[in-house]
Amino acid sequence: MIYGYARVSTVGQDLTVQKKALKNSGVDAKSIYAEKYTGTTTDRPQFNALMAILKAGDTLTITKLDRLARNTREALDVIETLLDKDVTINVLNLGQIENTSIGRMIYTILLSVATLERDMIVERTQEGKAYAKKHKPNYREGRPKRKLTTHYLHAIELLKEHTYKEVASKTKISESTLHRIKKQFDDEQKNNQAHKKAVPIFTTLP
Repeated sequence: MIYGYARVSTVGQDLTVQKKALKNSGVDAKSIYAEKYTGTTTDRPQFNALMAILKAGDTLTITKLDRLARNTREALDVIETLLDKDVTINVLNLGQIENTSIGRMIYTILLSVATLERDMIVERTQEGKAYAKKHKPNYREGRPKRKLTTHYLHAIELLKEHTYKEVASKTKISESTLHRIKKQFDDEQKNNQAHKKAVPIFTTLP
């Protein structure tokens, strides 16, 4: 049995082009599973339903490899699962990947590409951090600190007598932001106090 799977990553995108390509490749319209799935959505009911019915001898057709998952690594995990079930994956812009020596070789090549992509991303990230540390004295890793504006300081003052929910409603600052700026304020206060308490030690030479 030949099945097709189509996916777009945003609600505003159209599935028509993918469905047409799948039909032109020989997939019956009734055997096409399609859905709109974003990187923030983990549940793919159509994909899960398709994976549940695929069996040995079936073929899964997709227009591109990235239709299977959000990234190459996840797509390869899906491919490995399908190959173990003796399901053929037909990628229209790549070719067929079967549970044969050639199919496994293609899988290995794709796995190497995915590993290379990951390593290059890590390497570029590390190079960027190293450059920033060397050329930007104020560079800090992670999310930059918010500037505690008068509005934020007023909200922090209100937290002494009101709940986060009440202050959020009054100041129009989200509760999550209130928690962050309150923690930042407390940390800065502690650092300032620790700095004031620090007493320099002088050694008097005879």
